[in-house]
Amino acid sequence: MHGPDCRQPTVQLDTADVVVVGSGIAGLVAALKLAPRRVMLLTKTADLPGGSSVWAQGGVAAALDPADSPEAHAADTVAAGAGLTDPAMADLLAREGVVSLSRWLADGLPADRDAVGRVALGREAAHSAHRIVHAGGDATGRTLVTHLATLLRAAPHVEVRTNTFAWELVVARGRVAGVLTHRAGRGWVLVRAGAVVLATGGIGQLWRHTTNPAESTGDGLALAALAGARLRDLEFVQFHPTALAVQGQGRTPLLTEALRGAGAHLLDADGRRFMVAEHPDAELAPRDVVARAIGRRIAGGGRVFLDLRAIWAAGGAAKFPTVAGICRDAGLDPAAEPIPVAPAAHYHMGGVETDADGRTTLPGLHAVGEVASTGVHGANRLASNSLLEALVFAERAAAAILAEPAPRPQPLPLPPAPAVPVDLEAVETLSDRARGVLSARAGLVRDGAGLSAAVEDLAALDRDARRLPARPLDDAEAVRAGGELRNRLLVSRLLVQAALTRTESRGAHCRTDWPEARAGWRCHQTITLADLIETLQPELSFAGAD
Repeated sequence: MHGPDCRQPTVQLDTADVVVVGSGIAGLVAALKLAPRRVMLLTKTADLPGGSSVWAQGGVAAALDPADSPEAHAADTVAAGAGLTDPAMADLLAREGVVSLSRWLADGLPADRDAVGRVALGREAAHSAHRIVHAGGDATGRTLVTHLATLLRAAPHVEVRTNTFAWELVVARGRVAGVLTHRAGRGWVLVRAGAVVLATGGIGQLWRHTTNPAESTGDGLALAALAGARLRDLEFVQFHPTALAVQGQGRTPLLTEALRGAGAHLLDADGRRFMVAEHPDAELAPRDVVARAIGRRIAGGGRVFLDLRAIWAAGGAAKFPTVAGICRDAGLDPAAEPIPVAPAAHYHMGGVETDADGRTTLPGLHAVGEVASTGVHGANRLASNSLLEALVFAERAAAAILAEPAPRPQPLPLPPAPAVPVDLEAVETLSDRARGVLSARAGLVRDGAGLSAAVEDLAALDRDARRLPARPLDDAEAVRAGGELRNRLLVSRLLVQAALTRTESRGAHCRTDWPEARAGWRCHQTITLADLIETLQPELSFAGAD
């Protein structure tokens, strides 16, 4: 609880040509490619880089091998998407991905190479060829974004603001015209801008067990929804099949897909392989198939293990140093015993609806990376397509912004500082209860009764949140906690409503009361804040002065 503070914070004014919100691979690439525009990159993390990209153990999928082709990569992407991948967007990703990644590699982007200096290519589940580029073994994400962050720090056209929370998008005359932010040590700042790019990543922290970092609370989806943009396919959430089965909540370490590509086997509690009977591709089946096969055994009271012993006997600890470190920190020895695993929330196929250039349905607003719904991932993402999608569409969004004359920042009145909950313990309690609702009712397997109960539970949590005493504060911790709670509840309610409405099972969306895919649902589902208001009538601000 914060003590009394009678000071009323003021809002300052800044200006940029473009604001980029987020510091994962999509945000870093977009900011770099927006030169010579004056870019302000906002991140709520303490330093660059941030987001899930840092933790990506998988690689970047691209048809760099002469024996492979963009057509084959696109076909694999469409097949994994369970009927909802846009073939034109998959083709665009695969074709432009080869060109873009090749250019970045030529310019010094790190990559693992073979003995003669060629880029080494691995294979992962549901890919028909070896086309996965790694860097630093299983530390691909960290290696790539660390390189990009170094480039960004040296870019004279970019100003980086860390420890900065994007509270809301400002819309003027039907166009996004800026972002209201709070920066630790400076306070509330309204940043006017001709364009805003959301690159805020995913929503894994809406569940109790997730491979996503603490910052993945759905902020970008909430910002876009509150401003009036259209969201799409929110119900499709991929649960990584092989997260380390450890106690607690927060970020759960994952054991990369590449382990199964290298020959790791899944075993049940009796030490038997079970994926051979589940799918023709066994351990290399699509992620949703593998995750549900594991989930069924765990739900039945059993345990599931990933057997790495043969890989470790062949020097796997050196090839997978991140996994080796995760197991060592957990007191596990992959050379001696199989490692316990369980599914965890990992990647969101849904997002803010965009076109091929990252444009949303709201003028002046672009979205790239995991926060965007481009049509590439459909109902189930193909492994290692996410980093490539972030790279390709961040470049496309930047090019689209540069192709238009720079809009002159609009004159904006300075708003009052928003009211923020003052009781951080109460905020965390409500956040944890919301995580519990989604984990129990909207996880790996769902049903109509559970989703209907989640609608009611989340509405009650929303009412409780609005009753929290709140007042304008300059406290960065309180602003972030209150903003994340608002965003978490809003995105959770939108997602649950989308999942309840889609009465079928498709890709990562599995309903036991509708176990089959239905032809009438082979389509995208969109939702807006107006739809939620009409259906659920939420309130979206805190109570005001206590």
